[in-house]
Amino acid sequence: MGEYFPGVGKIRYEGPLSPNPLAFREYHADEIVAGKPMKEHLRFAMSWWHTICSRGKDMFGDEAAVRPWDQEADPMKRALMAADGAFEFMEKLGLEFFCFHDRDIAPEGETLAETNARLDEVAAHIREHMKRTGIRLLWGTANLFSHPRYVHGAATSCNADVFAFAAAQVKKAMELTRNLGGEGYVFWGGREGYETLLNTNMELEMDNLARFLKMAVDYGRKIGFSGQFLIEPKPKEPTKHQYDYDVASVLAFLRKYGLEKDFKINIEANHATLAGHTFHHELHLARVNGMLGSIDANQGDLFLGWDTDNFPTDPFTTTLAMVEVLKNGGIAPGGLNFDAHVRRPSFQDDDLFLAYIAGMDAFAKGLRVAADLLESGEIEEFVEKRYGSFASGIGKRILDGTAGFEELEAYALAKGRIENSSGRQELLESILNRYVLNSGAR
Repeated sequence: MGEYFPGVGKIRYEGPLSPNPLAFREYHADEIVAGKPMKEHLRFAMSWWHTICSRGKDMFGDEAAVRPWDQEADPMKRALMAADGAFEFMEKLGLEFFCFHDRDIAPEGETLAETNARLDEVAAHIREHMKRTGIRLLWGTANLFSHPRYVHGAATSCNADVFAFAAAQVKKAMELTRNLGGEGYVFWGGREGYETLLNTNMELEMDNLARFLKMAVDYGRKIGFSGQFLIEPKPKEPTKHQYDYDVASVLAFLRKYGLEKDFKINIEANHATLAGHTFHHELHLARVNGMLGSIDANQGDLFLGWDTDNFPTDPFTTTLAMVEVLKNGGIAPGGLNFDAHVRRPSFQDDDLFLAYIAGMDAFAKGLRVAADLLESGEIEEFVEKRYGSFASGIGKRILDGTAGFEELEAYALAKGRIENSSGRQELLESILNRYVLNSGAR
């Protein structure tokens, strides 16, 4: 087969006023922003599962989309054709990275050995495309949630046989990731949690999860995988309560089990929404703790209580996200993986391109605004001034650890009336508005 997307050419930057829906209006890959090309700041990646595998199926309806490779009945031939389509898609969009679950790229066989052989065959085909195009693997992972064997979890299963199978599956997925030059390996515990505490030994499950992660790190380093290990928080769905609930929960877990030096955190915007946090909150908390590793770029629907995985289009959210990325010194070796899928009614092939263009433009806009905002220093200067009482006097003594309760009581008794200053939230929001609406006007 020739082209899989013959109606779409190479997507190019045409500027903010372009009416062409198949063109970038903000994302200009080689444009220098804050000292680096846009593409180096953003490191966009294609999600194999949503882009190549998703067909719009939901709990109430069958698949609504048909992709060009679906015409092939043989599952392995179809997997190889899908890989061809994936690289054509990435080349046309100028994406330099991709991410996958093991079961995304090759169908599961009757036995583990057969499945592994299938993975090796498709991975060899993918490697040829990578050599040809220069496109790289951002991170790999294993699907430890779809198969019925994982009904009670994988690393947290009550069944030791399942724990062993999950370990074998992750072992193979890490080998694939290493062989393909992946820059990270992600653990997302979709089934690592519980439905009811009535039948759950939480202590054993969390201890076993830590044991599993330690085994994975040990094996990864043993085989020469030098990339970063990442945990992706999510509070629920498909499990009622997941142990990797949010950034704070993951931090506490890693520190409890002595794993904080082995892992960083992959943060998804919609998972933050489900946990009752803003995307900004989760990114900020990870960054100030030195744990911001990578990003799953999407957005949720605040009116719905599930993981909708919409493409990100809100420039206010992307601006605040890129503020955190720039303050972090960049996101490499992580990136911005579009863990997002088109809506079920958007079933045409070109809808995939339109969705990625919208998301890439939204983050490019966010990068421009964030760079301008940080360069101005308006918000940072306000925050520094707001906490100015800790720069000298009693505040400095508190930070230095030289003041105790007795001295602080004496200070309070002598001080008398305390005066606070306004938090100026509305002013700061107005400043943000001004930059989002006007930044980069050209």
